Amino acid sequence: MIDFLSQPWPWYAGGPLIALVLFTLFYFGKSFGVSSNLDHLCSIAGADKFSTYFKIDLKTKTWSLLFVAGIIIGGSIAHFYLSNQNAINLNPNTVEELANLGFANSGVEYLPSEIFSIDKLLTLKGFSILLGAGFLIGFGTRYAGGCTSGHAITGLSSLQFPSLIATIGFFIGGLVMTWFLIPILFNA
Repeated sequence: MIDFLSQPWPWYAGGPLIALVLFTLFYFGKSFGVSSNLDHLCSIAGADKFSTYFKIDLKTKTWSLLFVAGIIIGGSIAHFYLSNQNAINLNPNTVEELANLGFANSGVEYLPSEIFSIDKLLTLKGFSILLGAGFLIGFGTRYAGGCTSGHAITGLSSLQFPSLIATIGFFIGGLVMTWFLIPILFNA
């Protein structure tokens, strides 16, 4: 029996739960995606005063804002109460490759301090990477008409061809980043 409170959930638990969420959203005429919630948050913050793009009827978007709140609360509960604090079981070749790129604690930390520590963020390189990545993600999700969760989960499950193209693009982008850009950024 798998200990569901201290181990990652297996596919046969998580997969049906994702399917249940999607079925429920489809039933109520909603779609799953996270990037559109940024528009709603910008509208709440007053961006609608500067651009008509952000003029949104927020009363119809309450469910999606509650969804984002659930992501934050669920992520916090998972991190602080359900996470296994043991080392991550990574392939030794992966640990060696990451060490060669300068990631000293691969397999020990979930988030590498070489990227996610406040010390690295406050450097010109760290801030530039964060700013560039944020711009590319924001631009990419708007250009592709949605984010990875929206296209790969909702779009593919409803057999939308544009979502297939977008998902292939996401994977190609991830491979380019992993094999080409990260080695350049961290060996420079």
